[in-house]
Amino acid sequence: MTLQAELLNRRRVVKRILRDRRDDVLAVTSLGNPTFDAAAAGDTPRNFYLWGAMGGAVMVGLGLALAQPQKRVVVFVGDGEMMMGLGSLATVGVDKPLNLSVVVIDNGYYAETGMQLAHAGRGVDIAAIARAAGFERTSTIHAQQELEDYVDVLLSAKGPVLAAIKVSAKPEPTCLPPRDGPWLRSRFREALLGRDAHASQ
Repeated sequence: MTLQAELLNRRRVVKRILRDRRDDVLAVTSLGNPTFDAAAAGDTPRNFYLWGAMGGAVMVGLGLALAQPQKRVVVFVGDGEMMMGLGSLATVGVDKPLNLSVVVIDNGYYAETGMQLAHAGRGVDIAAIARAAGFERTSTIHAQQELEDYVDVLLSAKGPVLAAIKVSAKPEPTCLPPRDGPWLRSRFREALLGRDAHASQ
């Protein structure tokens, strides 16, 4: 078993992935740590933070990827959220969006509800589940060099792609992005559609 001290730092992982993002890369983040980590990497209108709807982040990302095929959509989720929305992997595997990547920030615990040991912490292999569901590429990442080698896959390779990244459960300072849902929706629409963002509203 890998010691916590040897695991990757989740905040640095998210920052590294987003460091090389192009203007066409959109980020969808699940509630809790993935949202805090994406905000810490730099708040931008191209981030769509989900403050609720636990288990729904991958489906939001799928809808966005299908609606915006010219964009790259990267969904950041915790392993607990991913298990709650496990059926979404099957739907993604069937629809096979070429422009969707899922990044599972896997600390093996339910951080939002009191650090109970989660399924991934008990041996469930999320990357293997995604592979069986029909994802084009999957990987379980334990080390920095493995992450470096996979960043371009997440941002550019034919999808759907999933990376389950093993990170330490050590807490990081909370970094809160804006929490006004309607405002976040409007900001994101404007980043996508420009002047046409509110034409149909």
